Amino acid sequence: MNREQAHDILMKYMKGENYITHSYAVEAIMRGLAKKLAPDDVEYWGIVGLLHDLDEEQCDWQNDMSVHGPTSAEILRKEGIEDKTLFDAICAHNPKNGTKAKTALQYAILAADPMSGFVKAVAQIYPDKKVASVKHKSVMKRFNELRFAKGANRDYMEMIEFTGLSLDDLIDVALEEMTAIADQLGL
Repeated sequence: MNREQAHDILMKYMKGENYITHSYAVEAIMRGLAKKLAPDDVEYWGIVGLLHDLDEEQCDWQNDMSVHGPTSAEILRKEGIEDKTLFDAICAHNPKNGTKAKTALQYAILAADPMSGFVKAVAQIYPDKKVASVKHKSVMKRFNELRFAKGANRDYMEMIEFTGLSLDDLIDVALEEMTAIADQLGL
């Protein structure tokens, strides 16, 4: 599956603009992480990011988090995709479905998902609400304020360390990659 095919599938199953822009942000971060961790797999890592929440509007994850991830794999199978690595990575971004991250790809998606929302939350407190205005230092300051963006799982973000990268690296990648597509993200 290439990026265009993945995007077509995303648009078929996802309609909410916030979900779509979140998917683009996570895709961008995953591509940036791949440049450092798996340079030959940048597009593949991006596809994992793009499709990680494919089931967001297709299952009742609000009442049963165990279905979030596995339902995406079912959707992809229905679309003719058979890719265990992709399915395992998508499932690993939500440990509440029983999947534990084990590979760099899985730890990367686990960390990139909440980081995208966290960076967006930091950008929203700036007067211009632009991700380009956000500085690394501001992200770290807010990271340590546990009441700020409390829905963004800091433990998951720190799991990036299992890839050999640091939280600082993740923040830098997120800021750089999200700034590069700021127009798409409305940031």
